[in-house]
Order: sequence, then structure tokens, then C-alpha cells
Amino acid sequence: MFSVYIAIYIVLELYEVQWQKAQTIMGMLARMYEQYHKSIFLFLIMHPTFYFGVWFVFVTQYNPYAIALLSCKSADIITKILLIKKVFIDKELSEELTHSLFIPIGPYLPYVGLVLYPFFIFMALS
Repeated sequence: MFSVYIAIYIVLELYEVQWQKAQTIMGMLARMYEQYHKSIFLFLIMHPTFYFGVWFVFVTQYNPYAIALLSCKSADIITKILLIKKVFIDKELSEELTHSLFIPIGPYLPYVGLVLYPFFIFMALS
């Protein structure tokens, strides 16, 4: 049963990584803002791992690891929305934030979720 849940999660996470992938954090934010600008609901729908997390919390009867997974996914989406608002809507960027958004990110950074979140799933089902 572990492998089915983990496999489903990995497929959903790969989908998210592919549509958000860019060379910099600013590039990632720009790709996300395209969807956010069309509709915040579209933006939220394009994060299926969040919905998986909600469902997983119920399936595991509020297991602390499942709650940790959902908390991390929630914090991730909230951070993205706040950055999108700050960068593209309010246009309030400090010099430090501007520099950090344009620093190239490594090719493996977008895939960190593929290592971190399946661990939570495994622990919740153990």
C-alpha cells in the first residue's frame, strides 16, 4: 500500500515541478503568475499535491506525519501567493529580494519535494 500512495504522490509532484520549472525563482514566479493572473482557482487547481495532502490526512485519521505533509504544502502555496502578490501586483521589492529572486537555482532544487514528501507518506503509513 505504501508504494501506491507514494507513486501517486510522485506523479502529482512531477506534474507540479514541470509546469513551474525555470532557471531562477523569478522565472518560477512568472510561470505561476500566468496561471494566477487567469484565475486564483486555476492556480490552486494546478497544485494537486495539496489536495492529495488533504485527502491523505483524512485517510490516515489525522496522522501527525500526514498533517506535517499538509502543513508544508500549505506553507508552500501561501508563500508562492505572497511572493506573487509582492512581485507582480504590489511591485514592492527590496534590493536584496530582487537579487535573490534572480540567482540561478540548481537543476535539482525543484525536485526536493520528491524526496521530502514521500518520506512523510511512508512515516504516516508505518
